[in-house]
Amino acid sequence: MPDARKVVARNRKASHDFSFIEMFEAGLVLRGVEIKSIRASLANLQEGFVEEMGGELWLLQVHISPYPQASGWDSLDPARPRKLLLHKKEITRLVTALHEKGLSAVPLQLYLVNGKAKVEIALARGKKEYDKRQDIAKRDSDRDVQRALREHDRQRE
Repeated sequence: MPDARKVVARNRKASHDFSFIEMFEAGLVLRGVEIKSIRASLANLQEGFVEEMGGELWLLQVHISPYPQASGWDSLDPARPRKLLLHKKEITRLVTALHEKGLSAVPLQLYLVNGKAKVEIALARGKKEYDKRQDIAKRDSDRDVQRALREHDRQRE
């Protein structure tokens, strides 16, 4: 039986700024009512990144807004560091890769699987400005080709 994913937040800018090498699925250590905030789609991954501290991987600069109906949990910092839960092999693989020049780990999407919050992170290499321009030009040309094919099919009917 396939697991049902409910995507809560996406980092759409990441595919523009990075080329992805390898993907990982990680759990999150959350506190208080943060899971309710995630279920209410009150999360933002735009500025997020993954860093190694003390042999563990941490998700930094991901903003999870406080849950509006919760009382007493307002003191939690919305952008606090959150520990990532991965297998030991995946942690060592990511830590060694993060020490290489030019590689970083970025969160791509935050989703729920069977009620548990998961984050998809990618080992990525930053794109140069000319790579970004090439991607935009390729996307535009593909769109033009698809438009021309649709027009051609309409004329044949």
